[in-house]
Amino acid sequence: MATGQGGSGREAPGQDAYLLTAWAKVNLYLHVVGRRADGYHELDSLVVFAGVGDRIALRPGEDLSLTIDGPFGAGLAPSEDNLALRAARALKGRYGVEAGARIALTKSLPLAAGIGGGSADAAAVLHGLAALWGLTPEAGALEALGAALGADVPVCLFGQPAFVAGIGERIERAPPLPPAWLLLANPGIALSTPAVFEARQGGFSAPAAWGEIDRDAAALAARLARTANDLEEPARGLVPQIGGLLDDLAAQPGCLLARMSGSGATCFGLFGARAEAEQAADALSRKRPGQWILAAPLLHGRLERPWWPLADSESGAAQDVSQSAPQGARRT
Repeated sequence: MATGQGGSGREAPGQDAYLLTAWAKVNLYLHVVGRRADGYHELDSLVVFAGVGDRIALRPGEDLSLTIDGPFGAGLAPSEDNLALRAARALKGRYGVEAGARIALTKSLPLAAGIGGGSADAAAVLHGLAALWGLTPEAGALEALGAALGADVPVCLFGQPAFVAGIGERIERAPPLPPAWLLLANPGIALSTPAVFEARQGGFSAPAAWGEIDRDAAALAARLARTANDLEEPARGLVPQIGGLLDDLAAQPGCLLARMSGSGATCFGLFGARAEAEQAADALSRKRPGQWILAAPLLHGRLERPWWPLADSESGAAQDVSQSAPQGARRT
């Protein structure tokens, strides 16, 4: 299997070519509610997606290959255990596909950052290659493949705000959320998820109660204030800089809530207006030069997930393989 680092991801595509965005996953809250006999922790979380992510270009190929570029590409090797390649191999093996694919990953999200970058990449590859190879997976097939790759892959496949329970396999569509913006900030320190769980002490939390729809971002923040990220304390013990970053986020005008996402070290501020989030991003970037700081909208569903044109009209354009958002029950 050919692999290699680099490449712009801009070569002219054939007729069948796709360019997908693997959106950043954000845990608005995360409760650790128990631990199974096999050692895995059971969680309760509200997951959303921010309007920033990695780009993945998929083109036909004789074999499976992966190239990586982008702002964070240098820190990620295109090795056999890369989640994007593992996802491609899993789908190829599941359906006996003889064709290959050239995967070009532009890594724009920081690594080991608590925002599901690798999982989002794997989910995008599963969706995109199913279209490239003309597959029609049966209900639940991609989710089963994703669950074997990582706990966050199933919700990244779902691709819209959702309550996540168990070890990531139980997903329920969230009720409509109000318009909001997220200010994402990472201190530039990678944080291992297993290390955070190992450092965690104490008991377990109850699942969060959720009822009526929040009318605006301020109401959503007030509800979230009654929840927590149970991994924040052990993460701060491992990376003390998280505490200062959260303080800086909370101090920004218009910030309704400051919290860590996932197992860290990325933190976010919740804002009700784009202008406030972007002004805060500018201010925080001046205070913390060199750190990854970015304002992005909270995405509300798959219909807001663009599929980028891959090339100009002379060389063809990417196909649109987006799907309408599935319906789901509301948690009460």
